[in-house]
Amino acid sequence: MKKLILLGVVAIWAGPGVALEDGQHGVWLQDQDGKRIHIASVDVTDGAYKLTLDEAPFSDHFLSMRPFKCVDGPEMLWCHVPYPYEIKRDISSDPTDLEYDFLFLWKKAGSYGIDMWNGVYYELTEQDGNLVGDLHEMDMNVLSVPPDAGELRPLKPTDLEPGDPDSHWLPQLVIGPEG
Repeated sequence: MKKLILLGVVAIWAGPGVALEDGQHGVWLQDQDGKRIHIASVDVTDGAYKLTLDEAPFSDHFLSMRPFKCVDGPEMLWCHVPYPYEIKRDISSDPTDLEYDFLFLWKKAGSYGIDMWNGVYYELTEQDGNLVGDLHEMDMNVLSVPPDAGELRPLKPTDLEPGDPDSHWLPQLVIGPEG
C-alpha cells in the first residue's frame, strides 16, 4: 500500500514548476487547530532552492550532548534535525529534498535528553498551490550511519510510519506563499 501512495506522489510531481513557483515561500509548522508557526523561508529558482531558518520561534537546547534548535510547545519540544549528508536541494522533479531538510525530533518538555525513536518526517504533497507535509514517524537511528557514496535518498518507505495527527502537537508542515 505504501508503494502505491509514493507512486502517486511522484505522479503529482511529474514536470517542473509544480506547486512551488520561482520566488520566496514561507514554511510553517501547523497544529491540529490550524495555528501556524513560521519556521523558515524557501527561495526557489528553476527548481533549485535555498533554505533560511527563521531564528525567532526556535530556542537553543543542548540534548544528548548535541545542540538543537527547538520550537517550545506547552507540553512538547519540536527539535529540528539538520540532514547531515549530501543533498541537492532541487525540487524540479519531486519534493524529497525539502522533506529531508525538515526532519524533526519531538520530546516531552522537561524530560532529559532525546530519543532518536521520536523522529518526524513530513511527506509532502501538493494541495491548492501549497506543499503540505503530513507527519510520519521514524526512527532517526537509520540516519546514524552515512549512506553509500552517491546515495542521496537513503530513507525507504519501510522507514516511515504514518503518524496519528491527533497524537502529535504539530502534525503538518505547510510550504506556500508568504503573507
